[in-house]
Amino acid sequence: MEVFLADLIKAQRAAGIDAAAVVHGSPEPGDPPWLVRVPVQFQLVYAPMALGFRTALKNAIGRHQPEILHLHMPNNSALWALTLSEARALPWVVHWHSDVVVSQIRIAVALAYRLYRPFEQAVLRRAERIIATSTPYLEASEPLQNWQSKCAVIPLGLGAAPLNSPAPTPTPWNGGNNTLRLLSIGRLTYYKGFETLIQATAGVSGVELLIAGEGELQSKLQMLIQAHTPPDRSANVRLLGNVDDAEKNVLLQSCDVFCLASRERTEAFGMVLLEAMQHAKPCIVSDLPGSGMPWVVSKAGAGLRVPPEDVPGWQAAIEQLKNSPALRTKWGHAGRQALDRYFSIVACEQQVSAQYALVAPETGHGSPHKKDVLIVIPARNEAAAIGAVLQHLKAAGWNDVLVINDQSTDDTASIARAAGATVLSPVLPMGAWGGMQAGIRHALRGGYQAVITMDADGQHEVQEIPTLLQARGQADLIVGAFPERASRLRQIAWRWFRQLAGFDLRDLTSGFRLYNREVMGVLASREATLLDYQDLGALLLIRRAGLTISEVPVSMNLRIEGKSRIFNSWFSVAKYMAATTLLCLAKWEVPTGRRH
Repeated sequence: MEVFLADLIKAQRAAGIDAAAVVHGSPEPGDPPWLVRVPVQFQLVYAPMALGFRTALKNAIGRHQPEILHLHMPNNSALWALTLSEARALPWVVHWHSDVVVSQIRIAVALAYRLYRPFEQAVLRRAERIIATSTPYLEASEPLQNWQSKCAVIPLGLGAAPLNSPAPTPTPWNGGNNTLRLLSIGRLTYYKGFETLIQATAGVSGVELLIAGEGELQSKLQMLIQAHTPPDRSANVRLLGNVDDAEKNVLLQSCDVFCLASRERTEAFGMVLLEAMQHAKPCIVSDLPGSGMPWVVSKAGAGLRVPPEDVPGWQAAIEQLKNSPALRTKWGHAGRQALDRYFSIVACEQQVSAQYALVAPETGHGSPHKKDVLIVIPARNEAAAIGAVLQHLKAAGWNDVLVINDQSTDDTASIARAAGATVLSPVLPMGAWGGMQAGIRHALRGGYQAVITMDADGQHEVQEIPTLLQARGQADLIVGAFPERASRLRQIAWRWFRQLAGFDLRDLTSGFRLYNREVMGVLASREATLLDYQDLGALLLIRRAGLTISEVPVSMNLRIEGKSRIFNSWFSVAKYMAATTLLCLAKWEVPTGRRH
């Protein structure tokens, strides 16, 4: 939580939010004025007790006069907000990092939670928005079940990568070049599952495990290492104790595989996994039901999941990566890409700011991009899906949404209006491109600086909107690409059109796009009205105008309801192929000396 909070506040202040923080810790000479550290006097059932926290929170509210109170839970000190009139006068956003898991391993935690829970629920009841860090954790969280309507999922994010550290002398590793270097980092406590890792690796040839961290289990784990190390061998598992940030980065840079074997949902997300991905390291994690930890690795495509406390399973996973350097490289590279795509602190900050805008819209928090971006959704007979799409947009803080209801015969328009969207219902049929062009013209008249187009069927993921926004400065048109969705025949068609048109784009028909105002002007023209489809013709017009096009990878869902309006029959496919081919040939003379 500490690493994330530091990165989040840094990103918020860079975005123009005057964020301040009250945290546990001893004051340091270089602390900025907006940071207050409150000393912890003692620990009670794993919870830090900071007796001065209530006073510090009261003084910070008085000094900074915030418009929003952002509480990070679980945190017993945050409960003091319930007792302060100054805090109760503010709207609350609760960041839910973890449940207090009623532990089967530590009875004291279960007993203490009985006292903590009424106050926890009072905070959740008082909160206007609640941020969970992954969908699996939200779905499995018992404390959040009564508050689902005000919950949003925002994955944690990590700040910019640290500078590469020089190789230490001597190396922290004892094994030779052929030894698989495993690293695990975390507090040596009951839910981390270090026992499983030690049993899976101690005494195994060609494998070395380093565990960084301190905690109450240090002596017990050291005895376990000794018990599982053959008497005629040196220990291949070592406890390093606490390490500073520089030492941690050296370990992450020099290891081969990062391991996280946690066995309880107290491990809600695994922030350290993002740090491993930042160093392009593959990961092996416990496939812990209801935890975000396996979700992070799966979404990133960055490693393997093993059942919790399954020693043979861990041994098999370690052996698989030991024997496949190419697989380690592949998963490490995928994790590094996923960090930029899904788990950057910039994307996280933008989504958090959208939640601020929901609870305090008069402040204008968070959202220069929310004020100047209009979401345009053409829709025809999408009653089965459009409600969920609009609900997800609203939960993410996107209130400027325009639905072009193209002659629907179902309840598409009424559902969209009930969800809070602006609905235009043209008298004549417009088609998908006509609907998009109408939305773009509406945005120009309304003074919007950009438009994001989305499908009404749920294929485009709301959580990928920040991916488009992050690339906003790279080009005039940003295309969200997911070529994996295409069939083999469609891939062949794309290859044909790429050759004809001279585009170096992987997903030519994606409707998930961000248009800046210059592009909007081009596509609102009378010439653009002659187009039948929004894909290649629009791209050719934009390129001819001297504007730039860039593509960013995104994830998409499969269509659940309805059929594509373009590819709903062989006749439609043939018509599309013929019209687009002629369009490419007609524009053949357009010179292009650069790649878009």
